[in-house]
Parts: sequence; structure tokens; C-alpha cells
Amino acid sequence: MTDIDKPSIAFLGIGLMGLPMCRCLLKGGFELTVWNRSVKKAEGLQDEGAKAAVSPAEAVEEMDVIITMLSDGSAVEEVLFEGGVVEAIREGTTHIDMSSIGADEAMDHAKRHVQGGVHYLDAPVSGGTKGAAAGELAIMVGGDPETFSKMIPVLNAMGHATHVGPNGCGQLAKLANQVIVAITIGAVSEAFILAGGGGADRAQVREALQGGFASSRILNEHGQRMVERNFEPGGPSKFQLKDLRNALTAAERLGLDLPITQLLHNLFEAMVKSGKGEMDHSGLLTHLEQINDLQAR
Repeated sequence: MTDIDKPSIAFLGIGLMGLPMCRCLLKGGFELTVWNRSVKKAEGLQDEGAKAAVSPAEAVEEMDVIITMLSDGSAVEEVLFEGGVVEAIREGTTHIDMSSIGADEAMDHAKRHVQGGVHYLDAPVSGGTKGAAAGELAIMVGGDPETFSKMIPVLNAMGHATHVGPNGCGQLAKLANQVIVAITIGAVSEAFILAGGGGADRAQVREALQGGFASSRILNEHGQRMVERNFEPGGPSKFQLKDLRNALTAAERLGLDLPITQLLHNLFEAMVKSGKGEMDHSGLLTHLEQINDLQAR
């Protein structure tokens, strides 16, 4: 690496979030090699200055930094460890896993990386596709403080990074975020159903609540989605369910009881089972409307 501020980067996983994140890295002037299961997504970035690798092992060879943005812990396990990719990562490289996985999985991955002389940060994100495109993601990072400090230029190209503790704590912070998001989506949905059931205009209720204690980013952005009934996925419900499941698993390990989180987990589980797993998580409104036997108002 000739320039400590511009390390070469391999990015594995070009999905809804990965694509705009890669574009931010390219805008930041980083040398970028990308890989994705769907080859066309990776090849599409070639016109923007990235190199496309035919395999994840090829992508990580001789790279200074590896970033993964995959669907869940099992996908990370399959790509990195079962596929032999971790053996292709050279000693001294830093792996930043920006996927949302279990805290236990992150701690296990950290130990296995150390054995190979690879630095590891778990750095999940919040902000959705809108935040990813704008380079304004909230990035929650667990790992060694020195490694985090060295990776700040890379992370800052995609958003604002905060070191929250040792490995696993980045994932715990993301789970805390997802718990708040899920519960607030549920609260906004029920508030709209209640107010609308009495004849109030949901759009005007949202406007009225913006200036009070109930005001929040969820009310602003997801509330607007609910009013417009625009449930194209920025954050699919199936991923919200995965995060709530991971939160409950972490709580069990820590000997904690999270009854409200359990309730929202059950609601999202029923929603996903009903065939709405690809719907944006703000679409929980539609599931609660069904429970109440309501037509959209």
C-alpha cells in the first residue's frame, strides 16, 4: 500500500446497499475490485472505474482492505470460510464486515481472522439505500481501536463511523438500532390505524405529530411511505426479522428479557410468512391492517 489514505479495496456483495456504497468509494478515489454472485451487478460497476473479479478469492488477492456486505452470517461464513476465501487474504489485511450478522458470529469470525494474521472489524450500517447513496450511513464499529483508526478514511467515504467497543459490539449496536426501528415502525403503524379509524387523515396526523415528542425519522420517512403506500424495499421485512431474531439470541445469551422486541419479532415473522418478506419493513402497517380487518384508508 503506497498511500495509507487510499488503500486498495475488494468489495464482496453488490446488492441494494453494496452498489451505492461502492459508488461512494469510487467517488472517494479508492482502487476498487468487486465481486457478486450475480455477475452483471459487478460488471456494471466497471464503467464507473471498478474492476470485476470472477470469484471472491480472486477479488481479495493482494488487496489492502476487504469489505463484505452480504445478506447474513451464513452468507459471510459460506463466502469467506467455506469457500476458502480467507486463505487468499494476505497477512496484515483488514477485513471490514459491514453485513448485519449475529454478535456471536462476529466474535467468532474475529478470532478466526486473528489466527491468519488478518485484522477484523464488524461494522454494520444504518441509513438504508438513501443513506448509502448519499454517503451518509451511520456505521457502528466493533474491534481494535487502532485498526478502527486506520480505517477511518475508508469508512468516512461511506458515512459517519463510531467505534462502540470490541469485536461483536458493532453488531450489538446495529441490533439496538433495529430494535428501535422495528418498535417505532410498529408504533407509527398503530397510531395511523387508530387515528384513521376515527376519521382523521393519516397524512395530516403525520404532519401534526412532526412538531411534538412523537417526532422521529421513522415518523418522517417511513410515515411518508405509509401515507403514500410505497413499500418498495429499502429495508426488506425478511432482513428486519433476521435482525430481531439475532437481537433475541443475543439477549438470551446475556440473560435478558426483551418482551417488546419479542412481540415485534412475532409480528414480522407472521408478516414474512404471509408472503411479504420482500416488502419494505414499513409495510408492517399492511399486516396490522389485516389483523384489524381494515381496508387502506
